[in-house]
Order: sequence, then structure tokens, then C-alpha cells
Amino acid sequence: MSQLQAILKYQEIDTKLYKLERELAGCEERKEYVKVKKFLETAPEKLDSLEVKATALKSEAAELSQKYEQTETTLQDFDHLDELIESGADISFYKKKAQSISESLKKIRADLNALTANIKSVDAEYQKLKKQVIAAQKQYAEVSEKYKVIKASKDGDKKAIEKELAAAAQDVAQETMERYQTKRKERIFPIVGKVAGDRCPFCSMTPPLAALNKLESGGVIECDNCHRIIFGN
Repeated sequence: MSQLQAILKYQEIDTKLYKLERELAGCEERKEYVKVKKFLETAPEKLDSLEVKATALKSEAAELSQKYEQTETTLQDFDHLDELIESGADISFYKKKAQSISESLKKIRADLNALTANIKSVDAEYQKLKKQVIAAQKQYAEVSEKYKVIKASKDGDKKAIEKELAAAAQDVAQETMERYQTKRKERIFPIVGKVAGDRCPFCSMTPPLAALNKLESGGVIECDNCHRIIFGN
């Protein structure tokens, strides 16, 4: 048996395994399992991010609160404005100064209110995510078990196919098999096919002239577009 015939026979058997793998990958049980698993894997990072954000906001709010108190204390200096005026102080200067401090206080208060609202929003998001994580942890055990049952139901068929593949692999050269398996891992399938006229049988791209000449002389090429292996007549 030629190497071409051997790898085509191997691929024919492998097609059954590929189909079984696609069935498992597309089943609802696996989709739900992957969805919950992915959520649980990414949730800790999101929780940490929210916690860091909340801590930064609280620190900023504390600084603003301290600034507000300091500014408010400065405004108290104007409680004795009457005495300053009686002593001949410029009333217009102090009025402008008091107005400026008052406006500064209003801005700081507005910023504090905005920060407080933001802190509450982040905290609410954090608490919501924590509840979702707890629910997902409970759900994970359920969906994981369901997927295990589906996988187990295919084990018999899978082992039978793998046994066929192991037998067929005996006729395939190691280098050829390694090349085939590399492409299989890249989710390329089918991997080997006969040229269709002067085009790739899988993606319909026309190989370069030198590659076509190689096919005509009985050689094997790799499609530049889909990277599958093509043989000639």
C-alpha cells in the first residue's frame, strides 16, 4: 500500500472520530458546561478589579472629605467679618474671598456626592457578581455531571474508532503521520484531498503554476490558502 493510500485510509477512519467530536462539541450539555466554566474562570479577576476600583474610590472620597472639612474651617474665619469691617478692613475683598470659598465647597460637595454614588454602584455590581458566582458554582456541578454522562455515552464508539486508527497508522510513515496530526490539531479537516481540475478541492483556490506542475508529475503539495494537503491524478 502506498503512503497516499495509507493516509487516505487513515483519514477515512478519522472522519468518524471527527464527526463524533463535532457532535460532542455541539451538544447543549457541553455548551452549558463551557459557558459556566468560563464564567467561573473569569469571575475572580472581575471581582478583584471591582474591589480595587471600590478601594480607590473610597480613598478618593476620603481625601475629598478631608479637603471639604479644611475648606469649611477656612470659611469659619469669616464669622467675625463684622469685627474686621469695624477695624477698617476692605469689605469687598472679604466678600469675594468668602464667595470663592463657598463655591469651592459646593464643587467639593458635588464631587463627593458623585463619588459616593459611584462607590454604591461599584459595590452593587460587586455584590451582584458574588451572588452570580455562588449560583454558578452550584450550577457547575450539575452541568459538569450532565456533560460527563454525554461523554461517557460516546466512549464505546470513540475507543472502537481509536482502535481502528491505531491499526491503520501502522501503514503510515512517521513523518507523514506527524504532518497529518499537526494539521488535525490546528482544526483542519479533512486534511488530504485530490485536486479538482486545477483547484484545491477544499477551498477552490488555484495553486501556483509550479505547484500544479508538481501535482501533474505525481507530487503532493500544500494549499497556500487553506493549508490542506493536495495530491494529483
